[in-house]
Amino acid sequence: MAIAAPLHTPYDGSSKLFAIGLKPLDPDTWIEVDRHFESYIAEKKRLYAEIPERICVEEPDTIDGQREVLSLIEKHLQTHGAHLFGSPDRLTHALATTETHDTKSPLRKASLLVQEDLVLMRKGEGGWRLAAASLCFPSSWSLLEKFGKPLQDIHQPVPGFGPGTRMAELINRMFDSLKVEQPVERWNWSLQAGNDLYLPLSDDERTDRALTRPSKFPDGDMVARAFMRLERQTLRKLPVSGDILFTIRIHLDPLSTLSRHPDCAKIAESFVAQLAVLDEAQLDYKGLTADRDLLISILQDMAGKANAPREMAI
Repeated sequence: MAIAAPLHTPYDGSSKLFAIGLKPLDPDTWIEVDRHFESYIAEKKRLYAEIPERICVEEPDTIDGQREVLSLIEKHLQTHGAHLFGSPDRLTHALATTETHDTKSPLRKASLLVQEDLVLMRKGEGGWRLAAASLCFPSSWSLLEKFGKPLQDIHQPVPGFGPGTRMAELINRMFDSLKVEQPVERWNWSLQAGNDLYLPLSDDERTDRALTRPSKFPDGDMVARAFMRLERQTLRKLPVSGDILFTIRIHLDPLSTLSRHPDCAKIAESFVAQLAVLDEAQLDYKGLTADRDLLISILQDMAGKANAPREMAI
């Protein structure tokens, strides 16, 4: 069966890299479910069995906030689940497969109901910090390194977002001003080799990678092995605890499937334009230094083929 064209294409220019890009979110569209639901939940369960200490962390006094998250997700699924899963029967089956007897961690239980990762942010003297999380699918960062840290330190490796930057100040203000009744969303994206969901990276490994700048595709076979890793991120202010729930939904699309998109040429050209303006620090952060030129060449070829007039049938 042919793989469908990508559903989401934030690299079309609508969600630029290294920009905050928060937009209002319709609460009814908060959770996303697709045909990979069962495999995502199975992967979460595998990670919980093998490396629970790396993917689930919590401060002792966050249990009430975690229960609030669990309740919010359960109510959302009760209201919208049949639509999300396509039918009441599929919803019932899906929820049955995610059952957990773990009563000690409400956040962990909540994480097995959805494909999203769940991060609980709490405000303290040092600002908004990462106080609890179920993070099974990190996109090139380490939960243990970020646990307990404030936003500006979490974003330390991101060019232009570290402590003392204008972006760090803006993000803190946005967290402060977030309203319960108006959640928000943003997109982030990157390129990876293979389709691994669990993709951690420590700050030391990031530094080493920036120094050596290795290719993700040393054999040059980017077309066959490259996947676009999309992150749909949402922020919701919790009405009781005042904590903020940060969700991260990962989508993995083979790069080659972009050629099937009806707007392939337009999207590929915009993608090229964004890659072309990334500076050295930004390329290093994204791990694209060695691969940008090849990626641009592939996208230009896609755009050219999409723009080429079709031969008239005889």
